[in-house]
Amino acid sequence: MNTLLLSIILVPIIEIYLFIKIGSQIGAFKTIFLIFFTAVVGVYYAKHEGLNTIKSGLTNAVRNQLPAYELISGAAIAFAAILLIIPGFATDILGFLLIFPPTRKLLFSRFRKNYENRKTEKKNFIEGEFEDIEEDHDRKI
Repeated sequence: MNTLLLSIILVPIIEIYLFIKIGSQIGAFKTIFLIFFTAVVGVYYAKHEGLNTIKSGLTNAVRNQLPAYELISGAAIAFAAILLIIPGFATDILGFLLIFPPTRKLLFSRFRKNYENRKTEKKNFIEGEFEDIEEDHDRKI
């Protein structure tokens, strides 16, 4: 089954389950307040981290260095902000994990290691030299 389709189905089910469990423990109004609070705090912190990432990227650009980490980090922060705006506790946890720089660096290093492992494993060719030899079909013995 497609991963996107599976996540579209499973994420709302997980969120509804968490709404029911947390709402039954702390109450409906506190649950709603907590959802709004995490969204506001998360978007504010995403803005703060986004501005820090832009500053770091500009600093690297001035030094003639490729701001690759900053570009990927900016995309992750934008995705985290979207996750924080979506109502739910599971998406909020994932969004906060993407916003905090230490966890973001940990995730990026893990993806980089997986990419480098794949890059080294996919050598399905043999290196060598060759020479074209023209055959003379007119001369047959």
